[in-house]
Amino acid sequence: MKFTLHIWRQKDAASKGSFETYKMEDVSEHMSLLEMIDVLNERLISEGKEPIAFDHDCREGICGACSMTINGRPHGNVKGTTTCQLHMRMFKDGDELWIEPFRARAFPVIKDLVVDRSALDRIIAAGGYVSVNTGAAQDANSIPVPKEHADLAMDAAQCIGCGACVASCPNGAAMLFTAAKIMQLALLPQGQPERKKRAIAMIEQMDKEGFGACRNYYECEANCPKNIPVRFISRMNIEFLSASTTKAM
Repeated sequence: MKFTLHIWRQKDAASKGSFETYKMEDVSEHMSLLEMIDVLNERLISEGKEPIAFDHDCREGICGACSMTINGRPHGNVKGTTTCQLHMRMFKDGDELWIEPFRARAFPVIKDLVVDRSALDRIIAAGGYVSVNTGAAQDANSIPVPKEHADLAMDAAQCIGCGACVASCPNGAAMLFTAAKIMQLALLPQGQPERKKRAIAMIEQMDKEGFGACRNYYECEANCPKNIPVRFISRMNIEFLSASTTKAM
């Protein structure tokens, strides 16, 4: 397969970036997009040129590190798929691909396709954990959890923190990410002691990081590689309202 790649190149955060064009031939249809970039980087290195910087880790659709935008869509145009699981057979021979970093005010570009997504880490650090001393671990079967709650908590826990929801939102909102991280704990017994404190702390941190507000565009749900539904945002808003009311009293 043959492809024309237009890839965003940017030396560092202070530099002005631009697209550079590369021709790729004899690309195996079984390659992932990242593997194709690996081949391109080997060529660039052999030519004495700077390789393309991009994030990656597990390459199994689990870690969320492989975040980049392909032809205007975070992770590409295949629903429920991360960039590392986007194989070249999903494109047509001769296609032109425009590859660039996630675009959001809260995600400054570090170099080429790499952006700083540490803002999401700081939201988690604000309360996305269970810190109460629970003593020795209990047998799972001894903790009653309604199936409906367990299923919803698992749905929320699928969030891999890639930031596609932020990059796809016209307002650069992190509502879907924050909602998933809040609700996966709020739905379980272990998350109850810090439930109200957690909702307030994480949402306040989200606002401090400069993310935009949700305007119900639903682009976040459409581009989430784990298909996390926007209904978690509604649940998060209820959590925040309840917690704020209790705090005011």
